This record gives sequence, C-alpha cells and structure tokens, in this order.
Amino acid sequence: MSIIAIRTRSLDASSAGLPPRWGWTGVMARWSQKSIVAVAMCVSASTICGSAHAQEAAPSAKVQTEFAPGVVTAIPPAPDPKETFDGPLTLKSIINSHPEIAWQSDNHPNGEPHFEPRSRTLEEMAKQVILRREIFCFEFSFKPLRQMYLDLPRPDGRLQRKLVHYMVYRVRYRGGDLRPAVDDPDNPIYQRIESVSYSSRRFFPMLVLRDHESDRSYVDQILPVARDRIAIREQITAPLHNSVDISTVKIPRTSDESAPGVWGVATWVDVEPGLDFFSIDVFGLTNAFEQDGEGEDAPYRRKALTLNFYRPGDRMNQTEDRVRFGVPAYSDPEEQKYMLDQYGLEQRLDYTWTFR
Repeated sequence: MSIIAIRTRSLDASSAGLPPRWGWTGVMARWSQKSIVAVAMCVSASTICGSAHAQEAAPSAKVQTEFAPGVVTAIPPAPDPKETFDGPLTLKSIINSHPEIAWQSDNHPNGEPHFEPRSRTLEEMAKQVILRREIFCFEFSFKPLRQMYLDLPRPDGRLQRKLVHYMVYRVRYRGGDLRPAVDDPDNPIYQRIESVSYSSRRFFPMLVLRDHESDRSYVDQILPVARDRIAIREQITAPLHNSVDISTVKIPRTSDESAPGVWGVATWVDVEPGLDFFSIDVFGLTNAFEQDGEGEDAPYRRKALTLNFYRPGDRMNQTEDRVRFGVPAYSDPEEQKYMLDQYGLEQRLDYTWTFR
C-alpha cells in the first residue's frame, strides 16, 4: 500500500527563498503515514511476542513423542517385603571392638543376671540384630537394543570409527515404597509393612552388558558425541541423559500411564563382534541388597534387573542384525536346554530380578 503526499507551496514564498509550506492535504498525508507506521510496529511486536510464546510452549520441545504399541517394553517395579530387613545377624565388628560389653561378674552365678534373661545382655543382643530399611523401585522401559557406527575421539585427538551398541530407556517413579511399620512407638515390634510415596526420587544407574559365550562384561561408557545422533535416530524429543547426568534429575512420582518420565541412553563400545547370547544388568532401579553376615569380608550383592537378549547373526554387517529381546523358544527339548544353559536359566524368562 503506497501513500502519495501532495505538497503545495506558495510561489511567492518559493521565489523569496523561504522554506516550503505544507498544505492541508500534505499534513493529513504525513499524519496518515505516522499512524500506519505506528500500527505496523505494534502488529510486528505482537506477532514477534506471539511467535516467541508459541515457540516456548511448543509441545514438541518438551513432550516425548508417543510410540506405537510394542515399540517400548515396560518392566513394572517389583519391591519385595522380604527385602525390608536382614537378620538376625551377628555384629562381629561391635563385639570385637568393644569387649567390655561381655557379661563378666563374680557376683552372678553362671554369668547370668538376676532379673533379666541372658539374651537381654548387650553381647547376646549384638548376636541377634535385625536390620530394617525402606525399599523403593522404579519402573524401567526400553526400546530395542541397536548398533551404529560413529567417529569417536581418541586420546591423541584423532577420530576413530567404532561400532557402538546402545539402548534407549525410560524411568518412571510410581511410588509404593515399602518400609516396616510400628504401631506403638513405646513397643517397637514390626508386625506389618506399610506403603509410602514421595514427590520424587533420583536414579543412579549402572548398566552392564554380559556376554555369556566369552564370559566378558562391558560397563556402559559416556559418549557425548553419540547422544544427539541417537536421539535423532530413535525420535527422542525429550532430553536424553547419559548414565551420569540423569542422576541430577528428579524423577517425579506419577500414576499416569502416559507420563513422559525421564529418558536415558546407555552405550557400549569394543563389544565382541560375534555376540549372540547376552544380558544387560541394570543397577540402581532399587536400593534392595543382600549381605551374608556383617563386616568388610561379608559378601554384598545389589538387586539388579537382568534383561536377556539374543542376536542371530555373525561378524559381518552387524548393524543389519536385529537384536531380539528374550530367550529363544525351541520345540526340541535338547535345543531348548542348550539355549537355557547359555543364560544360566532353568526356564524361559525374558527378564529376572537378581542379586549381583
């Protein structure tokens, strides 16, 4: 749209060298131009603000893409009430460090107190201690394990092309933590287990890939150059965390089945090319553990989620081989037994909760 301003000036004024004078039509034209410019600036500012607001609230920037059914495999949390206590245990470290708690008195026959049973002495109580704790467990979901070639930096600054195995996963906190309950504080007898929930929890993961044929284990590595490539390939629009920075994110409690959760990725390099039968142990989903006895020499095992996988393929064109979740099924009993022996199982189980 163009506006033509018509200017008129007096012949006498022009000839006298005076500045031109605007006529009524020119004044209206100049006022119209200023009004149009002001309106245009307001419209532009509103458009920019609207675009910025729309960009900030764009759901694709914060909400994860919904996948088709069957693409993401979900493993529900499995806390066990038996995991809320250990014992009775003998606290050898206490007995050895404090020998003065042993009941020794010449005034008491047979070393027994007068008014209390011997089991109520400090030494005997230290031999039958029950340790109680609160147990939580996350829901773990994952996409199929895949491979891709990436140029990874070496210590000398050069790039080296390597095959990277990776698994994209999602963690959600459903609540329902278990802990021993005391009905009477004056009489601490734990006769039941109660369920509690918190607003959020943190996840400190470690994912270990175990090759059952070579008996080798691979701990997931942090590959910053791989995260963006994997996010694009797997269509992950939510923030994708590695095994370290995911621990800085609070995982909120939710009961919504469509909740986005927190997404992470585990990567492994230098894996045996002929990998066929393997499992992935996911540590950190729960704080449950087992310990045989007490002290530094007592074996300590953490509860982990073990996912079993099978890759029918060879060393050639590894990126074309599809990794299948679960233990293969065979109609021949001998072949099925051979397959179960590879995973150390007695029956077909796609996943198990084990202490390692």
